[in-house]
Amino acid sequence: MIIVLKPKTKKKEIESLIEKIKKKGLKPVAFEGEERTAIHVLGDTKGEIGNGWSSIQCVEKVMRILKPYKLASKEHNSQKTVVRVGDATIGGNDFVVIAGPCSVENEKQIMESARLMKDNGIKIMRASAFKPRTSPYSFQGMGIGGLKLLKKVREKIGILVETEIMDVRDVAIAAEHVDLLRIGARNMQNFDLLKEVGKVNKPVTLKRGIAATIKEFLMAAEYILMNGNKNVILCERGIRTFETAYRNTLDLAAVAILKKESHLPVIVDPSHAAGNRDLIAPLCKASAAVGADGLLIEVHPNPEEALSDGAQSLYPEQLTSLLKELKPICNAVGRKL
Repeated sequence: MIIVLKPKTKKKEIESLIEKIKKKGLKPVAFEGEERTAIHVLGDTKGEIGNGWSSIQCVEKVMRILKPYKLASKEHNSQKTVVRVGDATIGGNDFVVIAGPCSVENEKQIMESARLMKDNGIKIMRASAFKPRTSPYSFQGMGIGGLKLLKKVREKIGILVETEIMDVRDVAIAAEHVDLLRIGARNMQNFDLLKEVGKVNKPVTLKRGIAATIKEFLMAAEYILMNGNKNVILCERGIRTFETAYRNTLDLAAVAILKKESHLPVIVDPSHAAGNRDLIAPLCKASAAVGADGLLIEVHPNPEEALSDGAQSLYPEQLTSLLKELKPICNAVGRKL
């Protein structure tokens, strides 16, 4: 059930209404929009819609949500959610490119990467300190040491940083060191991790699972939202199919349906879909054309020397060319790169 409040409702009235909801044994989650506040009521709300809520002076209307993903649904919030990461905004008019190496390898590599990203106008650099790898013998990331390097990069170069988290024990410390958290495809249904990320005041990118349906993807986002973190970015990164010509099948139809079903911003990771740097540019262009709010791309100063995902990492000059080629497409769909 959603209780939509009238415009300019006072904070004291909102707090009073929240207390009334709690006394009913229900859980209120307030979402503040540009014009009005909506309170989502979680729990057994059968019979509550006609139970006098609409007669309260500050209440504009009371609605029932039919979708299983309550907070992620457009039924809950018809206005687009715009997620702020430092001075960058994702989900508004800007088309945001998050780019950088797959992982933090050493100080020289990550500093060089940050300078390259900043020189290309990239506001947010990606780089993982923790790496979930198929093989236990592959490079697993630098861990806490990698987080410290990301913080150093942020302070020295002046660029926003994002990284992947894999363990509930690392959420708090990661949130202290970076500007944007990321939950990878393998952890999309790590429910304890989703809950923990929901409790921190830090934006989070949630990647679609390797074989997840749209419903499962949005239900995963629901775990984060219902625990209090409203700054969630959805990321389509390709799903596993029978095709072997590329790493994963990029589901661009998912971008369109997610934009239709949810108010949350949607970005695309073409790198993990392609698995091959030669496919990245066309997939980026298609993502922009279909309505994505941004991209998550792997770029490395020297891809041949990368400790992970070198084959799908762009060369610096390829990033520069790609950004130029993306501009007219973004302009055509009313977005600013």
